[in-house]
Amino acid sequence: MFENKTIGVVVPAYNEELLISKVLSTMPNFVDTIIVVNDASTDKTQEIISNFDEKNHQIILINHDKNQGLGQSLIDGYNKALELDIDVVAIMAGDAQMSPDDLSRVIKPVVRNEFDYVKGNRLLREDVILRMPKHRYIGNSVLTLLTKFATGYWSLIDPQCGYTAISKKALSRIPINQMIKGYGYNAHILNMLNLNNMRVKDVEVEPVYGQEQSKIKLKSYIPTVSKLLIKLFFKRMTHKYLMREFHPLIFFYLFSFFNGVILSVPLMIRFIYMYSEIGYIPQTTLILLISTLNMSFFGLFFGMWLDMEDNRKLTRPH
Repeated sequence: MFENKTIGVVVPAYNEELLISKVLSTMPNFVDTIIVVNDASTDKTQEIISNFDEKNHQIILINHDKNQGLGQSLIDGYNKALELDIDVVAIMAGDAQMSPDDLSRVIKPVVRNEFDYVKGNRLLREDVILRMPKHRYIGNSVLTLLTKFATGYWSLIDPQCGYTAISKKALSRIPINQMIKGYGYNAHILNMLNLNNMRVKDVEVEPVYGQEQSKIKLKSYIPTVSKLLIKLFFKRMTHKYLMREFHPLIFFYLFSFFNGVILSVPLMIRFIYMYSEIGYIPQTTLILLISTLNMSFFGLFFGMWLDMEDNRKLTRPH
C-alpha cells in the first residue's frame, strides 16, 4: 500500500521477452497488484510472465487469444482493477520505458485525492532532446496541439506519454470500455475525463530509451491519430458545450471554421487559378482572402482563449 491506498499497476505486453523481466523485477514494493496483459505475444513473453507468477502472487496474468491492440489491453487491465476494487491504478509499459523510480511521483497526487488522473511528462526534463529520438520528439510536437483541442487540457504537454495513474472514482465514472482499441488511447481517455470534469496533472518523468523497439510506425500513426483527435474535438464541443451546457466559445470556433474553410478556401483556389493561368493578380479576391483569413484566426484564438479559461479549473487540485 501507499499512504493507506491500494496500488495496482497494469502492464500491457506484446512480444516483450527482452525486457518484461526487468519491468516485473524492479516493481516498487508498495505495489499491491500487478496486472499483466499479454496481447497474444508470439515470443517467450507469456512463459517469462508465468515463471514470475509462480514466485510472485501479486501478479495476475490476462492472456489474449489474438492480438487486440494496446487500447484493448489497457481496457482489460482497468476492468480487472475495478473488479479487485483497487484505489489507484497506474500504467507501466512492458518495454521498460517507464522508470519505477518515478512511480511514487506519478501516483502521489491521485493517492492524496488532489487529482483524478496523473500523466507523466518527459518534456519537463532538460535533457529530453538529447535522450528522446528526434523522430519521436518531432512527432510528439506535431500531435501536442491537436491533443489540446481534443481534450481541453490546454496546460498539458507530452500527450503521448503512457505513464499514468487514475483513481478508482474516475475510472468507474468514465466509459472505459468505449476507449479506442489501438493507439490514440492517451487522448481518448483524456477526452472522456474532460467530459466528466475530472482534474488532471502533469508530473515530470524520466525519458527512458535503450533496448526497447517501438512498434509505432509514424507514417501511419500520425495521420490516424490526427483524425481521431479531430473527431474527439467535435465530440467534446457537441457534448460539453451544446448538449450538456451552452458556452459562447462554440460560436467563435464555428466563426473560425466558416471563414477559414467555407470562405477562404474557394477564394484561395480562385486567386491561385487566376494568377497561374492568366498571370493576373485579382486585387478584390486578394483583399477578401486576407480579410476572411484574419477573421478566421481571430475566431480561432478567441475560441481557444475561452476554452482555456473554462477548463483551467480542471488542472488545479481539488
